[in-house]
Amino acid sequence: MNVAIIKYNAGNVQSVLYALQRLGTMSSVTDDPDEIISADKVIFPGVGNAASAMNYLKEKKLDELIVSLRQPVLGICLGLQLLCNSSEEGNTKCLGIFDSVVKKFDDTVFQNKNLVPYKIPHMGWNTIDHLSSPLMNGISEDSFVYFVHSYYAQLSSETVATTDYINPFSAAMHKDNFYGVQFHTEKSGLTGEQILKNFLNIK
Repeated sequence: MNVAIIKYNAGNVQSVLYALQRLGTMSSVTDDPDEIISADKVIFPGVGNAASAMNYLKEKKLDELIVSLRQPVLGICLGLQLLCNSSEEGNTKCLGIFDSVVKKFDDTVFQNKNLVPYKIPHMGWNTIDHLSSPLMNGISEDSFVYFVHSYYAQLSSETVATTDYINPFSAAMHKDNFYGVQFHTEKSGLTGEQILKNFLNIK
């Protein structure tokens, strides 16, 4: 199996590469269009700023390439957010695969009620529930996964897993050949490993 990890102006690429190596799957980190198009599976990871990441994708014309892909594609963390319509981070127009808007967590509701505010970013282990999609095969409701993010994708008809932190949000999404997870599969223990396996097994 040939897996391409998209190389762009965002971190977290190497950790995904190592996670695939632990599963016995060889992959390449590339921004070469021919390599990406010819891959059996494509992973679109990333951490960082949505606006700067989208600017880099546009400079390399990777924005046009990604939306044209027909093989299974998995966005991780920022990768999921960039697959949505837009992000409040820098008022960024994104790739428009998932019909969802990426919002910033707002803890003022807790301050207004004199409650202890949640910490932003949402960082650490939290549960996922309302699971669907082949991506979640073998995953139990309320399994724990690892998050690090200040922005979240709103719930939509394409949400296939949810998490509640300040408010419910899309922990995972699926539309056609595109999949996305807000959490870091490569840091989520056996649950994250199983989700990566599920993605690799999707036809």
